[in-house]
Amino acid sequence: MDQDHRGGYGEGADRRRFLALATGAATAAGLGTVAGCGDGGGPVGGDRAAGGQRGKPRESPAAPDGAAPAPGPAGFDVKAENARPGAADWRITEPGADRAIEGFADRVSVLPGEPLGLHVSTTAPRFTVSAYRMGWYGGARARLVWRSEALPGIRQAERTVDSGTRMVRTRWARTTTVETTGWPEGCYLLRLDAQGGEEGRRFVPVTVRSAATAGRTVVVNAVATWQAYNRWGGYGSYDGPSGGYASRSLAVTFDRPYAYDDGAGLFLVYEAPLIALAERLGIPLAYATTVDLAREKHLLEGASAVLSLGHDEYWSPEQRAHITAARDAGTNLAFLGANCCYRRIRLEASELGPDRTVVCYKTSYAQDPGFGRGHPATADFRSAPAPDPESSLLGVMYDGYPVDAPYVVTHPDHWLFEGTGVRAGDRFAHLVGVEYDKVDTGFPTPRPIEILAHSPVVCEGRPSHQDTAYYTAPGGAGVFATGTMRWVEALDARGDGSGGTRHGLDARAGSLTTRVTENLLRHFAAGPAGRTRPAQDNVEAVYGGA
Repeated sequence: MDQDHRGGYGEGADRRRFLALATGAATAAGLGTVAGCGDGGGPVGGDRAAGGQRGKPRESPAAPDGAAPAPGPAGFDVKAENARPGAADWRITEPGADRAIEGFADRVSVLPGEPLGLHVSTTAPRFTVSAYRMGWYGGARARLVWRSEALPGIRQAERTVDSGTRMVRTRWARTTTVETTGWPEGCYLLRLDAQGGEEGRRFVPVTVRSAATAGRTVVVNAVATWQAYNRWGGYGSYDGPSGGYASRSLAVTFDRPYAYDDGAGLFLVYEAPLIALAERLGIPLAYATTVDLAREKHLLEGASAVLSLGHDEYWSPEQRAHITAARDAGTNLAFLGANCCYRRIRLEASELGPDRTVVCYKTSYAQDPGFGRGHPATADFRSAPAPDPESSLLGVMYDGYPVDAPYVVTHPDHWLFEGTGVRAGDRFAHLVGVEYDKVDTGFPTPRPIEILAHSPVVCEGRPSHQDTAYYTAPGGAGVFATGTMRWVEALDARGDGSGGTRHGLDARAGSLTTRVTENLLRHFAAGPAGRTRPAQDNVEAVYGGA
């Protein structure tokens, strides 16, 4: 095995990849130009402030009553929800002064009606909180569900850094409690707006999760990966203030704001376009985070499909086991990015609650106290000790970064390409990047598996291929992997000056990915796809003798 490209990052490669993915996502530019081809993705305290304010609803013509529509036969009624008026002004166009306002929630997800605590730091004397449910809404992409009255603002204490793990801690007091009564299930951005001082606006992402998923397609927010790439306070899972890999955090916590995309983390680039498309289609949907899937063994029972979105790299063994069990029971799986299920993590408690610390020592796993106590190594899944390559679940293996290459259609007659009009050899500029996956039968690979696109790439002088693949499992599940990290963001590629043109992605790429994803979502929502659309293995034809 080529250690440089398959066995894990060296220090320089990990650092370069962090800059490519995290900083690039924030600036929406330049991911394909970063050098360095390498492998591997790239106390329950309650209310700490006795005087914490409880957020109160306020009547507003722009804010409907927030009550969830009556559920359909398979649960929450997505069509009825998206028929409500949208709020196109949800976006932050002028974030204001740095650190004028920022915050985080004490829960990554809540069930509808459960309260959550907000920990906010601001230089302004007051601020408001607006809760936007993200979806389609006729193209507005969000609906204003609730808005607080003006709340008193305080500047919270400076962050501290643990000497052993270099984990950034805030220990901020709870500023307000937000009730979610009447909030529909879904993915939310809470917008913080500073008032009466330095202007500032920031997001806080929260998922209002589904209690059950039977008969529904599950949208999964990859919050562990968001946090790994979060460098708020100067440290993340890739480096520290010195810029060196050796100074990276060995554990990161949800008890801090997100530094990227005005506090939204990686949500807007890698997840929001898919959520908009799925909600526009009106298929039965459920909502969860990677933390929920790890914690709740039976959450996916009876689900039609599970969607891993554009960047979902950091998984716990529990999450992987529960998703594998769902596949084996006939739940379809779609991996709509690349470099998925690559880092093995452990979830631990923080001072604010359980599962709020993401532990990942990577190549330093032997120094992890948890490993010494018998926990699995927080190293890459494919690496020793106890290697468990991701291909056994995904069908593809992560192969490297960075690349910027055309997407090349190999199997135009596949049902996923219905209505696209593509022909063999058709190319779609820049759709392969910045990371990519491929079918590699040198690792455990489910069969039969079909390769739909087989795109030549050159990664820092090393020739290889990107593959989009579909396989069917014995239990009837269909499993699809795009093999490129740009798939979800390409859903917004229109080439008309209205956005979505990042990395040179054009309207052709947007049209292709949209139609293929529509086909995928509709068929996967109907039940075990392998029973009606079994894969016809073509690996030998594509690779020759594989």
